[in-house]
Amino acid sequence: MEYFTGIRWGLSERLLAALIPASSAAFLVTPKFEEERAMEQAHQGPLGADADVYAWEEDEDPYALIASGLKDRGLATATIGAEETVRFVFADRTAQLPTVRVVSGTPVTAGCRMVKDDHEVALMRLACQVTLKAYAAAWQSLKVGMTQSDFGDLVALAHRQLGFAGSAGVQVGKFSALPHGSATPQVVGEGTILLIDGGCKVEGYSSDLSRTFVLGKPTQRMQDVFEVEHEAQTAALKAARPGVACGSVDEAARRVITAAGFGPDYKYFTHRVGHGMGMDGHEWPYLVRGNQLLLSPGMVFSDEPGIYIPGEFGVRLEDDMVITESGAELFTPQSPSLEAPFSNT
Repeated sequence: MEYFTGIRWGLSERLLAALIPASSAAFLVTPKFEEERAMEQAHQGPLGADADVYAWEEDEDPYALIASGLKDRGLATATIGAEETVRFVFADRTAQLPTVRVVSGTPVTAGCRMVKDDHEVALMRLACQVTLKAYAAAWQSLKVGMTQSDFGDLVALAHRQLGFAGSAGVQVGKFSALPHGSATPQVVGEGTILLIDGGCKVEGYSSDLSRTFVLGKPTQRMQDVFEVEHEAQTAALKAARPGVACGSVDEAARRVITAAGFGPDYKYFTHRVGHGMGMDGHEWPYLVRGNQLLLSPGMVFSDEPGIYIPGEFGVRLEDDMVITESGAELFTPQSPSLEAPFSNT
């Protein structure tokens, strides 16, 4: 009998797998000392009250319990879909069971998670609003002589004061030209540009925001690049609507940046314009060239074009947006300027 089920690592670092059959009760495999907690979380969560928990002692083989769980459900063989975040050791050891074949479960899980319901969207909207408030609070305390770690600590503290755990990576000066920055120690000076990127989670749902600003007076070149970047972010927002291919949103932003002289292709705008958002900070689908998947209401993405000039500075503006019935809506206001990035929050 061929059978498709699912495996995802979660609940704790020691939990092996959640197996979710299509036509019978799910079962969970977990260490014995986690049994009570696993039962509580399984029965209160999506697996439901009928889920069985199979627990192993420390000197026992947990993978034998997967075979037992399948056998108890009358399955002589099983095809198991491993969700993409499953650790290799779990999928690999499961695949060594003689009656099991492990395949990618991503086509199923990604499809299930691409479109968010109203409650999920509300959680992500709140997460974005919290992060923007935390950024604004930290920015008000920015001073000459701070390191990137000092400012990152302020962002984390502001999130905590708002009741959530959040953080941001901080890149200063020429290091802002590296999209994900550098570990090199950096110090803020007068006229220094900063690029920050981070977020938080609200009941498991993510925010992902970037802001770029200057302590003091930006140069004209910085202002010019910011204006192009702002226009590109707006172009992506306007292009995003139901029935449009994901790749077309990337194209709209890239067209603006290239027309301003920061092209061709990925020369200065070095990454895709956006990624899916949800329980993971990056998830399917992606707003990238060549992706012909059509947008649908309820999909949530980052909108984050960037212009990175090696040896000088980089500018990235990132807000998260939901596809609506008639277009797309940002969860947070766009940044108005390098000097007053939070004046409209």
